[in-house]
Amino acid sequence: MQTPAGSDARLVRIDDPADPRLADYRDLTDVALRRRTEPAQGLYIAESAKVIARAVAAGHRPRSVLVQEKWLADAEALTEDAPIYIVTDAVAEQLTGYVVHRGALAAMQRPVLRSVADTVAGARLVLVLEDIVDHTNVGAAFRAAAGLGADAVLVTPRCADPLYRRSVRVSMGTVFQVPWTRLPEDADGSWTSAREALREAGLHVAALALADDAVPLDVFAAARPAQVALVLGAEGDGLSARALASADTIVTIPMAGGVDSLNVASAAAVAMWALR
Repeated sequence: MQTPAGSDARLVRIDDPADPRLADYRDLTDVALRRRTEPAQGLYIAESAKVIARAVAAGHRPRSVLVQEKWLADAEALTEDAPIYIVTDAVAEQLTGYVVHRGALAAMQRPVLRSVADTVAGARLVLVLEDIVDHTNVGAAFRAAAGLGADAVLVTPRCADPLYRRSVRVSMGTVFQVPWTRLPEDADGSWTSAREALREAGLHVAALALADDAVPLDVFAAARPAQVALVLGAEGDGLSARALASADTIVTIPMAGGVDSLNVASAAAVAMWALR
């Protein structure tokens, strides 16, 4: 059931979680959203007023906003024309499948991704994430990239989605701040043909990995090439053999205390700080 929300035509109160206008927000479990809402409809979900505001400032368009009454004032400032659906706490939880406690949600239209060449043009430091499937690590890597001055982020075809709800939240909205795009997929499922685009942009490809012939990070940073693309792989598997073979230099972070490596997002932060 819909009830009037006042003179503002954007405001619509909805009492029924089955209302078809709420389809973008229904059953927003990680698996359901990844399989249905995002790829099928060209959407992603932004969570909290701060994140939505950053997305809008970056030129992303909200299709609608979902909010409980207590956060309505914040939501009204987020959009000029998209409908704002006002629901109770109970309806929000029933609708999304979890307790909504960060304020507004917004169904955002995905922007068209830029080409690799346009994304890295003029870049001095680029972060490349290969096949990192954990959305939390992707979001944390973007936050580090924004905070430590990376000019762009590239993600491989099998890497987790930077605009996935958890990635966006962990990044604190910095996925909208750092230019990024997804690398094209080769016929064999790899991404290494994109290496030519990095070479044409003048980027020295440094693969962060454990290897007998790896150069310690501090040594590499001391003679830092003018433009660097820093490539990191998934935890456990690490970088693919193709990625290692196509790198100009293999770099490692010297470790102590019997620890062989850091979490991938932490490793990205350490390396970008050294190369900033």
